[in-house]
Amino acid sequence: MSSSKPVIAVTMGDPSGIGPEIILKALAEPAVYDVCVPVVIGSAAMLQFAAETLNRQASLHPVANTADTRAELGVIDVWDVPLDREQVQIGVEGVESGRVAVEAVRTAVELAIAGQVQAIATAPLNKAAMHLAGFNYAGHTEILADLTRTADYAMMLVTPTLRVIHVSTHVSLRKAIERVKAERIYTVIGIADRTLRPMGITNPRIAVAGLNPHAGEGGLFGQEEAEEIAPAVEQAQKAGYAASGPYPPDTIFYRASRGEFDIVIAMYHDQGHIPVKLAGFDTGVNVSVGMPFIRTSVDHGTAFDIAYKGIASEKSMVEAILLAARLVKGKD
Repeated sequence: MSSSKPVIAVTMGDPSGIGPEIILKALAEPAVYDVCVPVVIGSAAMLQFAAETLNRQASLHPVANTADTRAELGVIDVWDVPLDREQVQIGVEGVESGRVAVEAVRTAVELAIAGQVQAIATAPLNKAAMHLAGFNYAGHTEILADLTRTADYAMMLVTPTLRVIHVSTHVSLRKAIERVKAERIYTVIGIADRTLRPMGITNPRIAVAGLNPHAGEGGLFGQEEAEEIAPAVEQAQKAGYAASGPYPPDTIFYRASRGEFDIVIAMYHDQGHIPVKLAGFDTGVNVSVGMPFIRTSVDHGTAFDIAYKGIASEKSMVEAILLAARLVKGKD
């Protein structure tokens, strides 16, 4: 491998879903190899099964570690005894599938912390399957935070025209409202600034969305803007961040997509995810920020209904790998 190219761990995700398919398709793209050396973490048996089922050519090469990445598609199995096809029910939530998805992430984290990979790009896992396997996490970001003991982290979504970062994600709407606190908002503003600078944005313009309709309309529709959001923005401005707001949530994402801002701070999951899905459903990328390493992911789920049918789009997986490589380069 070329020392100028980062090694990126690509976790397989839930093998009952579209993860193996989109990885095979993504790692057939020459653009990926132009910028990095990918190594898949998961199950060589399931990747081989996917290749045969989808009638795709794939040169799979089981490797023991990332030092052996000469083959077109190096695969590190997460089990001493590799996952058997008979253990996996296609398109169905299962214990073994949930377990291998989480173990792939755990292995990738160990490699990243050891410096054997420079970034992680993840295919989707299924939360229900993960819970069946005994891993009671809300999603990838929470797994990574737990494994790395990271307290201040956030989820950022990236499309060609819009970037969004969240104050909270996988909690109920009631709990999300309770988490709209000045301290957390200020922390996320700082994370956003530090994340965008390696992407070549030297002074990120950070727009902070309101929580309530019309950003509270001067207190008519809620007090969170005056009591929590505006103080956080003022604190950020005093600290030197190019932050502004709170802005009405129904217009700020449009303004950002037109280039007025570099990123929007969303107050909760759906407030940020809905505009991102509209802006780039097939090309959106999820980035876990605040972690001790770079992690990107597809911005979609396991799509059990189309698993192993050959129709899943690999575009988000490709973009996730390419963005991981760009972020690594930006840190150097």
